[in-house]
Amino acid sequence: MTDFLKPSLSRRAVLQTAAVGAIGISPALRAAVYAAGSDAPEKTEVKIGFIPLTDCASVVMAAELGLDKKYGVKIIPTKESSWAGVRDKLVNGELDFAHVLYGMIYGVHLGVGGAKKDMAVLMTLNNNGQAITLSKKLADKGAVDGVGLAKLMGLEKREYTFAQTFPTGTHAMWLYYWLAANGINPMKDAKVITVPPPQMVANMRVGNMDGFCVGEPWNHRAIIDGIGVTAVTTQDIWKDHPEKVLGTTAEFVKKYPNTARAVTAAILEAGKWIDSGLQNKNKMAETIAAKSYVNTSVDAINQRILGRYQDGMGKSWDDPNHMKFFNDGAVNFPYLSDGMWFLTQHKRWGLLKEHPDYLAVAKQINQIDIYKQAATASKTPVPKDVMRTSKLIDGVVWDGKDPKKYADGFKVKV
Repeated sequence: MTDFLKPSLSRRAVLQTAAVGAIGISPALRAAVYAAGSDAPEKTEVKIGFIPLTDCASVVMAAELGLDKKYGVKIIPTKESSWAGVRDKLVNGELDFAHVLYGMIYGVHLGVGGAKKDMAVLMTLNNNGQAITLSKKLADKGAVDGVGLAKLMGLEKREYTFAQTFPTGTHAMWLYYWLAANGINPMKDAKVITVPPPQMVANMRVGNMDGFCVGEPWNHRAIIDGIGVTAVTTQDIWKDHPEKVLGTTAEFVKKYPNTARAVTAAILEAGKWIDSGLQNKNKMAETIAAKSYVNTSVDAINQRILGRYQDGMGKSWDDPNHMKFFNDGAVNFPYLSDGMWFLTQHKRWGLLKEHPDYLAVAKQINQIDIYKQAATASKTPVPKDVMRTSKLIDGVVWDGKDPKKYADGFKVKV
């Protein structure tokens, strides 16, 4: 478990230090001075794009609870219809920030799939809480998990179609990783399509796909509607995996660093609020279920955020590794190794033709200094290390130490 350090510099001490003058102040002290609020946000009203998903909650609640005002900014959550739309509006400046797929930010930075612009990740918004849903038709034939799916695909030869939400995004990578762990090559043995999250259930209902990977509440919605079953949760693929991030452009961070810091601090506080108890989680579910946000029934949201899972086939369980927005600060740090992992998978599946300089790219994108300042302002613990170690569903360990070897080491790849 990562060892977290509590920020110990008091606001009074910080401001006393600031009064001495900036000349000769160490970078660490200067960061704390900024975080304590001595530098006002350059832009006080910001648009943050979001897709209708449960994990937009900390962005929405930062605005709904007025936590943004505490840091001198006004957050305007802006509902978007697709990840491609989010990408385009971030790149052209229509949005200041976005609740966005981790891998998308990295893809845009490297020019994968069209748009290319220097990008920035300010924080991780959540861990866990996505899933892979298989159609009821497949489940009725025994495809209720990866092993069953591989067996059925071997017996009944036809084109199997699976949907993800964006080619370089998290859901595509979870889907590919899970299929490959079960001996199914997503690039050769199946057809993969891109479908916006809110449209997944409707498309499965009319038979457009055999399975999909998406964020909540759309997996649980498929169960409520009786058209799909949960084959695996993403936390079973990678416990405490990074999911959505607060993304923006490198240009925005350079131009408005104080704004970036203030918005990050406000959303950190919102995540802390959500994770602090049952009452807050239920309040969050009621808030984001509204038409202006996720536009679904509260019962589609409020079970899985508490770790109460059903698979659509009669099995129920409590999952301690459900969606987390804060978890004592363990969720939000923009680990360099997390960003690098997405690049390894982009290379594995042919989205990147050559190995990038994995660590250098992660250092360019993940704004660790700004995050630490925001963490000080919001009294969020910060880890000692910028890398972390995880074991995924296939038993392979990822620690960021040799990304080229890791990316090339998979048996199932392009």
